[in-house]
Amino acid sequence: MKRVLMTATVPSMIGQFNMNNIKILQELGYKVDVACNFDDYTVWKEERINRFENELKELNIRTFNISFSRSPKDMKKLIISYKQIKDLLNSRNYTLVHTHTPISSLITRIAYKNSNIYKSCKMIYTAHGFHFYKGNNPLKNLIFRNIEKIGARYTDVLITINKEDYEAAKRFKLKKNGIVKYVPGVGINLDEIENIKGNKEALCKEIDIPVNSFLLLSVGELNINKNHKIVIETLPILPKEVHYLICGVGALKEEYERQAKDLSVMDRVHLLGYKNDIIKIMKSVDVFIFPSKREGLSVSLMEAIACGLPCIASNIRGNADLIENGVNGFLVNTNEQYNKYIMLVNDNKVKFKKTNMSKFDKKSIGSKMIYIYKEESNEKE
Repeated sequence: MKRVLMTATVPSMIGQFNMNNIKILQELGYKVDVACNFDDYTVWKEERINRFENELKELNIRTFNISFSRSPKDMKKLIISYKQIKDLLNSRNYTLVHTHTPISSLITRIAYKNSNIYKSCKMIYTAHGFHFYKGNNPLKNLIFRNIEKIGARYTDVLITINKEDYEAAKRFKLKKNGIVKYVPGVGINLDEIENIKGNKEALCKEIDIPVNSFLLLSVGELNINKNHKIVIETLPILPKEVHYLICGVGALKEEYERQAKDLSVMDRVHLLGYKNDIIKIMKSVDVFIFPSKREGLSVSLMEAIACGLPCIASNIRGNADLIENGVNGFLVNTNEQYNKYIMLVNDNKVKFKKTNMSKFDKKSIGSKMIYIYKEESNEKE
């Protein structure tokens, strides 16, 4: 039986962005194993990870707990995880490995190079946004560019999800006959989005604010990269009917609450936590705002555009693939403030064009992944 290993640092990367790939692999006749750090609770809490492990078990997917770390400085975990993943590769006779996230993918690929399946197994790496990019700290760019260069040497297919990364990856040296592919994201379900209805009145009542409030929404982990604080900082100079909703969990929850309190906007900042009805919420608000410092190709931004929401996003890689400034949204430069764009939408002074998102649909993305998986299995039609 054909066997594939899918790896990532944390379980959420598999659960949120790779279940469709797993379904495709199973339909192609693969036995799927998943390896990640099931003891890392930085994104998903223990209860959610336990539930996910049970979901995988029900799909006949075997899981392996590897001590991957998000930090390139954590040498102890890097060494332990290298030994663990190498032993796994040597013992399970994989024909394909599909790896995600930079640090765990580097460890996986170095272990793969030194394993006994290097010549018989193909390696696919999806870069969900390189950690080196325009405007980043030069030292961090140097570190992560070299991490990607090293890993690329042991890669048969390097999948990038935005145009800037695609151009960068083409400069790497891959395995013999290795290839760089551009696949625009992990896909969104346009049929599902079309059928879901919003209810602004019910949402306002749920968070106990006036129905005529003007609602801003962000979706994402509460961390430094998602940069929600810049929107909270803007609230004091915006009309009092403007409220800011954030769907997501993370380490900065208390910091955001303190910031809102210090700025006297605590009653206008609503941290909704993890939500499983994001599309309904999107269709109940007035503006989607996405101030991230770094992205690959954001699912939530794609979903917001597909919902027909006015979108205001940071002018960075990935976001610029989705938004044409002034046409279907606004791209905000780092030296600009968000308030002027929010007010333009609030005052009905702009009208954005509806965007055709069909190339980002899960069906389209799935077709591309089927082709890649078949190509690497020598089953291309």
